[in-house]
Amino acid sequence: MTVFDELKARGLLAQLTDEEEIRDLVNNGKATFYIGFDPTADSLHVGHFMALCLMKRLQQAGNKPIALIGGGTAMIGDPSGRSDMRSMMTKETIQHNCDCFKKQMSRFIDFSDGKAMMVNNADWLMDLNYIEFIRDIGSQFSVNKMLTAECYKQRLEKGLSFLEFNYMLMQSYDFLMLYQKYGCNMEFGGDDQWSNMLGGTELIRKKLGKDAYAMTITLLLNSEGKKMGKTQKGAVWLDPEKTSPFEFYQYWRNVADADVEKCLRMLTFLPLEQIDEMSKWEDGRINEAKEILAYELTALVHGDEEAKKAQAGAKALFAGGGDDANVPTVTLKEEDFKDGKIDILQVLVAAGLVPSRSEARRAVQQGGVTLRDEKVTDFTASYDKSEFEGDGVMVRKGKKSFKKVKA
Repeated sequence: MTVFDELKARGLLAQLTDEEEIRDLVNNGKATFYIGFDPTADSLHVGHFMALCLMKRLQQAGNKPIALIGGGTAMIGDPSGRSDMRSMMTKETIQHNCDCFKKQMSRFIDFSDGKAMMVNNADWLMDLNYIEFIRDIGSQFSVNKMLTAECYKQRLEKGLSFLEFNYMLMQSYDFLMLYQKYGCNMEFGGDDQWSNMLGGTELIRKKLGKDAYAMTITLLLNSEGKKMGKTQKGAVWLDPEKTSPFEFYQYWRNVADADVEKCLRMLTFLPLEQIDEMSKWEDGRINEAKEILAYELTALVHGDEEAKKAQAGAKALFAGGGDDANVPTVTLKEEDFKDGKIDILQVLVAAGLVPSRSEARRAVQQGGVTLRDEKVTDFTASYDKSEFEGDGVMVRKGKKSFKKVKA
């Protein structure tokens, strides 16, 4: 099976231009491709997984990835998939986030010896001359055509600033610059980026002639992939300081039954033949498939050792075996106690199992809270500090959220 055929078989490709040319470049290791990342946080999250795994697959086949960090476009904000305007960021914050991204990406992508690049579009966007840019680039775009793009249509009712309206020109200009500076001949992105990506391909061919070798392709379900990064408690980050390896493992261990095979195909590097065989497993083995998914992805992001620890911690809680030393532990602060006591609502909030006392109260009233495997039915329940000393106490909210809490 060729690289291109495997990408299709794994369900990674949705729309693309020039399929035969793309197939040839990818299969023969001739693609220099880029994927853009907005530095709006100091960590990537699981919504970026699909893009990172794709970059890794293509690099293994001899192609060259360019991770384009949107340090310049982050000063504007991308309207795609948003209903409001994104807040502005300082240059210092953007640079810090870029540095964090490269460290995390290095677990997926080999940046040594020119095998891959990380580029910041601030290098060419921040010093643009407005008049020259509008004359040279703006003249290549039709406003009527731009307004038919989904990313703009969805914002028109609530209001689209001229600042954001420029985003398509900026992203298209990125492709032109990467083509001219680094020979980048391919752009990947999510379905919500399709209009912007086509704008870049068209700009290159208008400016450099129809023979200019630039093409675009999107990732299937990338918009769904972005949703993957969100849970009721917030984002699932790749940074272990934000989302522990154990919590990361549990996130994948708890994916919906219907999504397991899809995640195995799109996000792991297990052979397709093995995944095909797993898809035949009876319903009783779905949890085994989830454990394999969780282990593979945790090992990919945090390494085998952390994946083994997370797996052991999960088994300690759910399979009645293993060592619960690997379960995430939260240490209560002095201010959590009043006169040497702490109520159950503060325990839940301090453990990060709920965002507020009102949510904690609701969880108790709904019968979803246990402490030391005993259901807590009274939301006014209070405990002495001494009860949390030593190895700590296991606290659960529902079946899948838990922390070891100690003083």
